[in-house]
Amino acid sequence: MTTSPQATLSNGLVRGTEEAGVVRYLGIPYAQAPFGENRFRAPQPVPAWEGVREATQFGPTPPQVPYAGAIGELLGSVRIDGDDILTANVWAPADASGAPVLLWIHGGALERGTAALPLYDGTVFAAAGLVFVSINYRLGSEGFSVLDGAPRNLGLRDAAAALEWVHREVQAFGGDPAQITAMGESAGGAIVAGLLARDTSRELIGRAIIESGPLRAQTARKAGRVTAQIAKRLGVRADREAFAALTPDQLLDARTAQSAGSSPLGGAPGFQFAIDAESLPRSPHEVLGEIDTPLVIGSNTDEYRLWFPPEALAAIGGMKLQAARLLSRIPRRAVTAYRSAFPDASTGEIFGQLVTDMMLRAPLSRVAAARPDTTYVYEFAWPSPVRDLRAAHALELGFVFDRLDDAEAERLAGPDAPRRLAAEMNAAWVGFATAGDPGWPAYGPDRRTRVFDADSATVTQRRTAGMDLLPE
Repeated sequence: MTTSPQATLSNGLVRGTEEAGVVRYLGIPYAQAPFGENRFRAPQPVPAWEGVREATQFGPTPPQVPYAGAIGELLGSVRIDGDDILTANVWAPADASGAPVLLWIHGGALERGTAALPLYDGTVFAAAGLVFVSINYRLGSEGFSVLDGAPRNLGLRDAAAALEWVHREVQAFGGDPAQITAMGESAGGAIVAGLLARDTSRELIGRAIIESGPLRAQTARKAGRVTAQIAKRLGVRADREAFAALTPDQLLDARTAQSAGSSPLGGAPGFQFAIDAESLPRSPHEVLGEIDTPLVIGSNTDEYRLWFPPEALAAIGGMKLQAARLLSRIPRRAVTAYRSAFPDASTGEIFGQLVTDMMLRAPLSRVAAARPDTTYVYEFAWPSPVRDLRAAHALELGFVFDRLDDAEAERLAGPDAPRRLAAEMNAAWVGFATAGDPGWPAYGPDRRTRVFDADSATVTQRRTAGMDLLPE
């Protein structure tokens, strides 16, 4: 039976739904709509409202263009029109009181994604005793442009405002504001890292989970390359006035044209965090090694195979590998070490593994080595039978959410993925958010790593394959 519970927030009352002992509130604004006079401004507080606000549907999705090509056939998209895009969604046990809180931040290369994807339903976590919160934030040019006269890292500022909202309001849903675990995948993992790098945000986070998240922020000049190219294509200045005069669709069209033919591992520059005195004074990859916030962090064995279908890998030859090596300042002996570690790999696979390790695995390993007693490292290794994806980027999400029947999870993992592994990973994430124990030991001097597979195991001295030779 479905009922209509209410919660009292600082701004007013909200009405949600309840089913099978789980209450759900959707589309609650944590900041004003970032359009009109609020466009390219820091997130603004929400005024109080009269009466009871219905919280039974997801809020509008941030402006974005769905994935195209082979990736678009694997990764889904949801579009909900409207301006009120800075919203939060809550799932909680109906009788929650002082429950741990899990704040989920979606990925999508900082320019795609939404909390409204069915895969991100928080019911399983709420049924396990957590208050689960998911959020939307500004994406692409709206959230990560580097513009004269506009604050930087607006999407990260949105996430910080959402974290503050959770800390302030979560007791209304039975959550404990002193027990917030921030969790994100890919760009969402980068945002979690960015929140941890901010002193004012970090003090609100009890624990953190980073799945396949890049950890490095760039100088404003480097992070602003994508903005500069979009401005040039549109024939405008890279400043707030000029960009605010353009519609979101005009910016999206320009970005689509500018990025045509690119991938996460090469081509046109993508959106990144900018080092900024006000919003992000230091790169997360530096800060994470110095703090002691308990952290689960990891990656997938074959991340790059989502970005490169088999035919693209087959087209990468020695010249492309050599060019990537020189561009990324990778020593020749590192390439030799990778070839020794992967003797049956093609040149394209060596290329993909090298650059993936530079983006993800090497930085997370350095963070773990710097704080081995409070870091829990995992590697998701189960190989999908779909399109030779193996353990590709984003594959673990269906397992973490224990939603292998979801259409998106099934597109990535196929219909016969091991449900026992999904139950195991979900329980590990719940255990960490609840009590700080994911079920395996901290990294320690032996570099202990939990390898999630059909037969999971905790191993020591996990493969480095020349990672120690990669530049920082």
